[in-house]
Amino acid sequence: MVSTDRAVAAAALARAVLIGRAVATIIAAAAGLMLVDDKWRVAEVLALVALGTGVEVGLLARWPRLAARPLVAIAADSVLLLGVLAVSGGDVGYFAFAAGAGALAGVVLGLRAVPVWIVQAALSFAVIGRVLHRLDPPAELAAFVVAFPLAGALAGLGASILTSALARYLELSRSLVASAQRSAAASERARLARELHDSVSKTLRGVSLAALALPTSLRRQPALAEQLAGTVAAGATAAARQARELLEEMRLDVPDRDFATSLRELCDAWTAATGVPVRTVLEHLEPPITVGYELSRIVREALANIANHAYARRVTVRLAPTRRGILLEISDDGQGFAVPRDLTRLQTAGHFGIVGMTERARNVGGELHVDSTPGAGTTITVRVPTSAYAAVDGAP
Repeated sequence: MVSTDRAVAAAALARAVLIGRAVATIIAAAAGLMLVDDKWRVAEVLALVALGTGVEVGLLARWPRLAARPLVAIAADSVLLLGVLAVSGGDVGYFAFAAGAGALAGVVLGLRAVPVWIVQAALSFAVIGRVLHRLDPPAELAAFVVAFPLAGALAGLGASILTSALARYLELSRSLVASAQRSAAASERARLARELHDSVSKTLRGVSLAALALPTSLRRQPALAEQLAGTVAAGATAAARQARELLEEMRLDVPDRDFATSLRELCDAWTAATGVPVRTVLEHLEPPITVGYELSRIVREALANIANHAYARRVTVRLAPTRRGILLEISDDGQGFAVPRDLTRLQTAGHFGIVGMTERARNVGGELHVDSTPGAGTTITVRVPTSAYAAVDGAP
């Protein structure tokens, strides 16, 4: 995987180096038009550089894997370098092109390009010697020009470091994405397992126990057998209904529908089924998938409790962002009930809904509070702080 990341980084940077080298060489050669008499030679250099760079960039764009074959890439670029030297005669354009060749070697070879840099520097020193011998410039200018051959090695070293850094960045990015995908998959499996355990699994367990007792009862207690058969049939129907409801609830996770719209549709469906109007005050916000799913389940369970126990005439569902996170509130004007200090005591009395809603709020780092008085309705408030659901879902 690391070699793949290195190849991707090398291909991207190689194209950038080739284009940058072409621009620098063309500018340098064009500037030489004012200093040389042979204008056609400069034009030939410009044409050769533009054509050669276009071919190299095109090949890399079509086959990025060429960057993973450094010997082929360096050999082809060396041929182009010698061509520029032959056409230019060793002017400033050649040295700009040679510096880019050193950078390209650093990109595709890394620090293994040291022998290439040495050869390129030796060639450049030979060219410098010939140019100085021909022109006989002042000593100060000669000392400055002699530094040109080292530019290729320095550019190559910088390119090598940059390529390694980019490859490392790609590797870390790939690891982070893979980790996020694994975490999301694990979270989804855990959520599905929890939902199946809380609904379908328990129902099927009861069906299984009734079915096991059925053969014996058929022989000894026909009346009990008939009752058990009815239990099996009712349990199978309930399990099928629970599975269907579970699948329908998971549709709330579709990405093309915002969370407020999903809640509004849930409330509208409940109103259509019960005839009790629901007033929705839903501000637009997009919680992470896990948080949105648990909040929607809390709303569904609260509405189911209202339909079964509250005998309410009006219901209000409010969703709003706060400075610290999300506020969800479900209130009704029903008959209410006395709320114990410890909500788990409701489970012993057969009221599993509020206990389950409390657990769902805690699953995403939130808190659920129930405020109810006999004859004065009930209000369920859920607060989920941003810091809590960021830790759960990896949200920023």
